[in-house]
Amino acid sequence: MPEGDAVYRTATRLRSALDGRVLTRSDFRVPRHATADLTGRAVLTTLSRGKHLLTRVEGDLTVHTHLRMDGSWRIMAATGRAPAGDQVRLILANQQWQAMGVRLGMVDLVRTGDEARLIGHLGPDLLGPGWDPDEAVRRLRAAPGRTIGEALLDQRNLAGIGTIYRAETLFLRGIWPWKKVGEIEDLNGLVSLAQRLLAANKDHAGTVTTGDRRPANQTWVYGRAGRPCRRCGTRVSRGEMGTQPQERLILWCAGCQPR
Repeated sequence: MPEGDAVYRTATRLRSALDGRVLTRSDFRVPRHATADLTGRAVLTTLSRGKHLLTRVEGDLTVHTHLRMDGSWRIMAATGRAPAGDQVRLILANQQWQAMGVRLGMVDLVRTGDEARLIGHLGPDLLGPGWDPDEAVRRLRAAPGRTIGEALLDQRNLAGIGTIYRAETLFLRGIWPWKKVGEIEDLNGLVSLAQRLLAANKDHAGTVTTGDRRPANQTWVYGRAGRPCRRCGTRVSRGEMGTQPQERLILWCAGCQPR
């Protein structure tokens, strides 16, 4: 699933193609909004909120989308040909560009004043202008008996972290993923590191947490299951966390993140 930095970049691309331009076409290919038509309305802006995207349109309307596991937004010239089939779930086009939402996990059309109904549950956005580490820590501490690995992925605590940044953040802090939240003294340091990692990657493709942009050297543990840890040589472990059907991939180094 695309994480907060990838969604942030997607919002940037959508702003570049749509902001300030009048829609000449809108095509909602989801049953719930199949009859909706935004033609003739100008797009005001697109914002990212954690892993959610909010495209605000004239007339107090917001198009809310979520990429989930396989979704993406593709930008192409207005004269380009959209791919056939049911992969495209939404098209927003103006005289110059068309934005195609492919395999989107969520598509909603709501009043802008009602956005909170869709995203009001989210914790502080790691890449938002109102990032509040103290509030993120407060939310984490509200469930001290929960594992830190599960708590970091809960978007109600802090919005934007996925399996990649969870694994990398916990490795860099030397924390075993199954350690209880209440047993971690420096939660502020943990969430602040996560924020810095996402911020460092928000303006370029790919995820680099090691400082080395070479493809084989970009991460510490993610994508390296069974390979030697870059620090201590212990084989990187791979497992799953969470209860079915919400279990998610977790990677860690037993040497650097002792139980």
